[in-house]
Amino acid sequence: MTNKFDYSDTDWDSIKRLQKWYSGDIHDSMESLGLWGYLEGISLQGHLEAGAVICGPAVTVLFECSDRKGEPQDVYHNAIDNAPEGGVMVVDASCADGACSGELMSTGAKVRGLQATVVNSTVRDLAQVRSLGYPLFGTHPSPVGVTGKKEPKYSQVPLTLGKVTVNPGDIIFGDIDGVVVIAKDHVKAVADAADSLGENEHQARERLLTGEKLQSVWPVA
Repeated sequence: MTNKFDYSDTDWDSIKRLQKWYSGDIHDSMESLGLWGYLEGISLQGHLEAGAVICGPAVTVLFECSDRKGEPQDVYHNAIDNAPEGGVMVVDASCADGACSGELMSTGAKVRGLQATVVNSTVRDLAQVRSLGYPLFGTHPSPVGVTGKKEPKYSQVPLTLGKVTVNPGDIIFGDIDGVVVIAKDHVKAVADAADSLGENEHQARERLLTGEKLQSVWPVA
């Protein structure tokens, strides 16, 4: 089942501010606000330039167990083809073995203008995905496919990934250290906190480079 979602109220200004920082800053800022967003067990498997980050609104897809043959991925294909430019695909395919994302899914997503794909399951075709220059996140690589094991049944629905619920339109932040989810209603507050923390870190870094000792520098008073 494919549901539509309106991305017109996405807070791109806050997203642009978040992109200045890295995942450690983002999650520390969230925790200072009593929030949690780390997606445990999911890491970068594709390509991301050194120091680069991805940050954009979530487009969600949920897989369920299925014995259908022939790569039945129509719901997933539709979600990619209709995703907003700058979005991030978030896929929960943990219901059964099999890599639902590889070279072709990543190519389709990149051409559509998506920033990345985050999969709660295995991924594959990593040599080709890295050559494509696409940020694909997953639990680990596997050559096993999905046919006869599972298929995408729903798009634009809430996903429960460990301790975190991902709703369509929530902000997904990812880098080499991992993936963090920021609930849509909290994105401005997190961006404000990250700006403050990031400035403190910048000041500390400059002082350390001039020879001050770490104990006198951090945390910034």
